[in-house]
Amino acid sequence: MIRCSARTVLCIAALALATAATTEAQDRPRSYTSRTTKDSTIKLGAVQVTGRRDDLIGIATSAAQGRIGRADLRQRPLLREGELLEAVPGMILTQHSGDGKANQMFVRGFNLDHGTDFQTRIESMPLNLPTHAHGQGYTDLNLLIPELVDHVSYSLGPYYADLGDFGSAGGATLNLVRSLPRSLAQVEGGAWGYRRAVAAGSRTSGAHTVLLGGEAKGYDGPWQVAQGLSKRSALARYSWQGREQAVSLLGLSYLNHWNASDQIPERAVNNGAVHRFGQVDTSLGGSTARHSLSLDWTRTRGTTRTQLEAYAVRYDFELFSNFTYHLEDEAAGDQIRQRDDRSIFGLNLQQQRAVGVGSTQHQWRYGLQGRFDNADVSLAHTQNRAFTDMARADLVQQGSLGLWSSVDSRWQSWLRTSVGVRGDGYRFDVTSDRPVNSGVRGATLASPKASVIVAPTAALELYVGGGLGFHSNDARGTTIRVDPVSGDAVDSVDPLVRSRGGEVGLRLSGVRDLRTTVSLWTLRLDSELLFVGDAGTTEPQGRSARTGVTLANFWRPLRALAVDADVSFTRARYLDEPVGAQSVPGALESVIAAGVQWSPWATGPAAVIRVRNFGAHPLIEDNSVRGRSTTLVNASLGMPMRGLRLTASVLNLLGSRGRDVQYFYASRLRGEPAGGVEDVHFHPVEPRQLRLGVSFGGWGGVQTPE
Repeated sequence: MIRCSARTVLCIAALALATAATTEAQDRPRSYTSRTTKDSTIKLGAVQVTGRRDDLIGIATSAAQGRIGRADLRQRPLLREGELLEAVPGMILTQHSGDGKANQMFVRGFNLDHGTDFQTRIESMPLNLPTHAHGQGYTDLNLLIPELVDHVSYSLGPYYADLGDFGSAGGATLNLVRSLPRSLAQVEGGAWGYRRAVAAGSRTSGAHTVLLGGEAKGYDGPWQVAQGLSKRSALARYSWQGREQAVSLLGLSYLNHWNASDQIPERAVNNGAVHRFGQVDTSLGGSTARHSLSLDWTRTRGTTRTQLEAYAVRYDFELFSNFTYHLEDEAAGDQIRQRDDRSIFGLNLQQQRAVGVGSTQHQWRYGLQGRFDNADVSLAHTQNRAFTDMARADLVQQGSLGLWSSVDSRWQSWLRTSVGVRGDGYRFDVTSDRPVNSGVRGATLASPKASVIVAPTAALELYVGGGLGFHSNDARGTTIRVDPVSGDAVDSVDPLVRSRGGEVGLRLSGVRDLRTTVSLWTLRLDSELLFVGDAGTTEPQGRSARTGVTLANFWRPLRALAVDADVSFTRARYLDEPVGAQSVPGALESVIAAGVQWSPWATGPAAVIRVRNFGAHPLIEDNSVRGRSTTLVNASLGMPMRGLRLTASVLNLLGSRGRDVQYFYASRLRGEPAGGVEDVHFHPVEPRQLRLGVSFGGWGGVQTPE
């Protein structure tokens, strides 16, 4: 299935150009809210999302909520698709392997691995994969076509009733476009074999709209073993908009394969044994495929809105990795193969009612979220991608049902509250190749949430909030009895891990679209016990606490100029470890992201420069080994010319020799002692590179900065 032909994708891309050569259509507004009018009645209506300039005073229930619109997203110079989420304050996405693998994610003092405590969705469909072969909550953003992302909405912290599993640090939803004003055709090229083509278009007839789009991308990278990335992604969407109802049917298809550039040991680079862009094991890589179909139906009548979402996903994944080289097997090496073959089905149903009781205005939201995963996951030992023996193979059926409700109340013009609760139930059914590790587990959890919002002025809101959240553990860890590698007896883990969070914040909306938010937050996890897919067993990490502050700013001093700057500082500690050994490895202590965007008019030239820095951070619990700080500067320039748009992007403008990811652990190269050598292992940032592009149509150049 992974090796499916990409001809369908390319045909869809070509057809997209033909379907919308002369049509123009407007996206319907993408979010709904209720506002109190001067006569104290509540109106439920649509709000057009533009981006960071949106005034969320009177709407948001915390300072850690926001939106990023398409103009801001499209102007960001991107090395990888997942970097779209770096628009979320304090969030960093990097890579420690090939670009077809999910990003390494960091936010609020979490090294999220590939998404464990941050919930990510494409509209109604969750991207986090529980009980994944490589890691719990694995989140692959590489399927995205960035030009077709309309806006991103985010909510940080566990204070929101509709945010369930993997939402302890928060969540983000990527909303895709429903139509384009003009057909889009775009080609790009750059260093190290980078090539990319995108085509998309829509056609509207009355209340009906059809949108088609496709992308083909290849990239070898600066690595001594060419990455050979080959991505194919396609989108097809039908939308119907009536007076009270709307329907969307969305199909997504994604194929990718690559050679990996995993992290390398610092000692080998220092002594010249391995090039900075080299590999120890040159036979690593992977392939993946994801095909989905989702339905979104909404109906708005007066002050009541009902929404039904359903989705089905078919997913395949295969990854070859080698993190310790020859530590376990001096002759054959430590290469492993992880496979994941699954089907996913889900349903979301929610209703929103705006009601007034006396002089008090309320917005009541409630719903259910159901999901079922049927997964075939395995871990095998391999050599040069050839199978040698099976470490573990499991058939997993995992089902969950969440019920949630929240009430947002306006008690006075200056006082609001938000009170919510959700209840979640899980069932894990594991059939293992070792019968002793098979079993069925169930778990339930209730999570209350509450916030108080005070508005001293029309331009300022203050927030105090808190709530309980959770993440699920890998189903295999809930039924395990024997370590599949060593044969030793091990303890199973709790299916659901509780988190507790609180926040104090403010939101300021000033002149010239000034938007400032400040969040002082804290978050505790009862346990960071996680199933380690790379070893096939569980690893206890104990309770933890994180405290931090995040400052986010957007400002337009001139109509043609937009400036944003976000700063985040975090302190993360284990609670059950002795003093001097409480640091959380990989927890970023500081993140700075800023940018300047200049565009004098809508279809004219545009220039963007962005900087992002993540500071030094502990790599082991006693903080005696620290990862280096990394700063990257990216820039882009766009210019219209005879109906086309020419773009030039320079990635890593200053030629930084920083590191994407850093770890500290023991590994063994040939000729080293049997116990291996403890060392820093890192993945370098890619060197300076130029990418050029030419495009026609789409959104017609640059929109007003957001």
